[in-house]
Amino acid sequence: MPPAQDRPARRWTAFGRSFVAALALGLAGTLGVAYAVDPYDSGRSALLSVGAVRPQGPRTAAASRGRDPRYEGAILGNSHIQLIEPARLSRATGIPFVQLSVPATGPGEQFVLLDWYRRHHPAPRALVIAADDFWCTDDPALPNAKPFPFWLYAEDPASYLRGLLRWPVAQEVVGRIGWLLPRDRRTAARDGWWNYEPDYLDLGFGRDPRRDAERERRPADAPDGDKAGPRFPAAERFGDIAAGLPPDTVLVVVFPPVYAAALPRPGTPRAAAEAACKSAIARAASLHPRNRVIDWRRDRPDTRDPTLFFDQSHYRLPLAEALGDAIAEAVESAAPR
Repeated sequence: MPPAQDRPARRWTAFGRSFVAALALGLAGTLGVAYAVDPYDSGRSALLSVGAVRPQGPRTAAASRGRDPRYEGAILGNSHIQLIEPARLSRATGIPFVQLSVPATGPGEQFVLLDWYRRHHPAPRALVIAADDFWCTDDPALPNAKPFPFWLYAEDPASYLRGLLRWPVAQEVVGRIGWLLPRDRRTAARDGWWNYEPDYLDLGFGRDPRRDAERERRPADAPDGDKAGPRFPAAERFGDIAAGLPPDTVLVVVFPPVYAAALPRPGTPRAAAEAACKSAIARAASLHPRNRVIDWRRDRPDTRDPTLFFDQSHYRLPLAEALGDAIAEAVESAAPR
């Protein structure tokens, strides 16, 4: 029997061990439940997959949409390409397209989503990639301005498991279970298209004179601090991606339209920087044999029409439909015969 003075210490040691064991068991149980439920339907667990997308933001919904085997083509970018309707491209080309654009993302996040799509579609028939001014940063880190769930799309299991140990994910686990229970569950668009026109109209765009005045304001003639080149890391990384695509995949790079007031004045440093950036991206695309580049980020009759824009970089549905038709033509012209 231990001396009386040692008994409290031994009891605390036993309590500590029991506490740590209980904590580890609880953590393992929580992780096991989260993994089995697969709150964002990433396919890592098929236990509760029902072949439908639960209503949620596109940052996480892309995990389900991007692995859907029926979609042989994908559209990637941010809100500057989001209004392109995938079904319109599908009807015109015969290629089932999914919209994987995520608002407020740049090339860093978009390359992650492209990698996720490619892991589940090793030989896609077509890829449509929107390159906007976020691609023109000279920061090799390609930083993201808004939070993004990189862990959800990680290839290594450890990163995914660490990502599951978050309070918002625990809430999503409960939410997914609740969504799965009723038979008449509400679902999101399977192909990812979201027509944001009603949302912009509700915010006063197209009706508020103050919004119109903001659309007409010209930016400075000098490029933004980190967008002057001469190196454009996004283009360099994109070149590696383009060169590694299967030879029969069609690659269409789109420079989405912006309102005329947002275009740089000819002969200015900003115009030179933008031209250098677009040239670098086009050269990167050319490393793939079936590439097409659609440059609507330039002076065109439709970019001078204020009725086709909500603000300087978000165009309306009629212009999106015209751009969609141009994309479809580009896909058709580059497709294998």
